[in-house]
Amino acid sequence: MAEHHDHLLEELDYYFRKMVRKFVVERDKIAIEGLVSLPQILILRMLDQKGPQKAGELAEELDFTTGAITALCDKLVRAGLVERARTEIDRRIVIVRITEAGTTFLKRNEGIKGKFPGVLFDGFTEEEKKIQLEFCLRILANLPGISKAVKPFVQSRDE
Repeated sequence: MAEHHDHLLEELDYYFRKMVRKFVVERDKIAIEGLVSLPQILILRMLDQKGPQKAGELAEELDFTTGAITALCDKLVRAGLVERARTEIDRRIVIVRITEAGTTFLKRNEGIKGKFPGVLFDGFTEEEKKIQLEFCLRILANLPGISKAVKPFVQSRDE
């Protein structure tokens, strides 16, 4: 029985990791108007909805590293869709804000909003989607415990 349980966990782990990798690969193939990726669309939407943000705030809200946010914003700045500015209160603080061109870009491409998740969850009933959401939330809640649970079993180089 335990052997079957271990096999099932290994299979779940394998397909979960495969699904995450494939999701990222497919997501990264998309370039809206040939220049803006889906993660950059998330940044534009957040700036449009919440106003100017610090890179750290964007990173925290969107679950990206600050380095990834910086790289994504660099491309958006070059495209003229966002701009960086120092705050008047503290010149060391840099905020990112959407430009008029960025707002126009979002409006022009508004139809994309539901396409990615629509395709991803195509063929599932509303009830199945609710069950998947519940599973995703439970997995998300378990994720912070992974490193703590595995750490005692990891050999250090000194041993």
